[in-house]
Amino acid sequence: MTTRQVLHAHGDPIRVVPLRLPEEMKAAAATPPQLTFRNGPLLSAVEVFTVFWGAAWQQSPQSDLANNLNQFFDFILTSPLIDQLSEYDVPGGQSIGHGKRVGTTTITTPHLRHSVSDNAIQHMLQQEVSTNSAFPQPGPNTLYFVYLPPNVAVTQGGSASCQAFCGYHNVINGQIFYAVMPYPGCQGCRGTLAAFDALTSTSSHELCEAITDAIPGQGWYDDNNGAPPGASKRCGEIPPRGGTARAASRRAAQSGAQASSARGR
Repeated sequence: MTTRQVLHAHGDPIRVVPLRLPEEMKAAAATPPQLTFRNGPLLSAVEVFTVFWGAAWQQSPQSDLANNLNQFFDFILTSPLIDQLSEYDVPGGQSIGHGKRVGTTTITTPHLRHSVSDNAIQHMLQQEVSTNSAFPQPGPNTLYFVYLPPNVAVTQGGSASCQAFCGYHNVINGQIFYAVMPYPGCQGCRGTLAAFDALTSTSSHELCEAITDAIPGQGWYDDNNGAPPGASKRCGEIPPRGGTARAASRRAAQSGAQASSARGR
């Protein structure tokens, strides 16, 4: 199967979560968005499947973090954040509604080293979809979220995580939609946040981008800033400044803690 070409760094804003910038730099760079629809697919009822790659996710504290991330998706996919995205409905066509998490898995092979490329991630997804019954088959709303463990950098488009980006979404052959979440092990991706808050910040950003621009550059796109809506409007403006996504993160974490406490009684 031929994989879709990965664009080089100049095209990356259509798919990545960039490193955090000081507030004064973000204010200086702000340009009013001009959104247009380019007739590509939307994920109208997104079905998230989380993939935790690496043996580290099988033991605490990473296993606890994985559980919390799954609870985050269970909450966020039917939250007001998704309701906001209805403004990107296409009249007479695609409408965005609530989604759901359809499953999760942890894989330990191929063995990860200190870095992994986007091509290797694409190969892993294609291999698992073909051979692993735990993976749902790709569909028009399926979105695979791939989480990497600490100390593993991701390279794509000539750039690397924690040097140029904190996460991104992409597509394989116009059919397999996925998002990649490197572990936030640097100041540029974590700031003063806990790992869970940093990951849910990046995850909510890429969730919104993937829903509204599933094939990067072919859905809703901000012509002024060269980015999909998540980068320039709703989702990019939510984390980390205390809006809906972070509130949902906290509520999901609290719900998970309460459920764990109840099970322990």
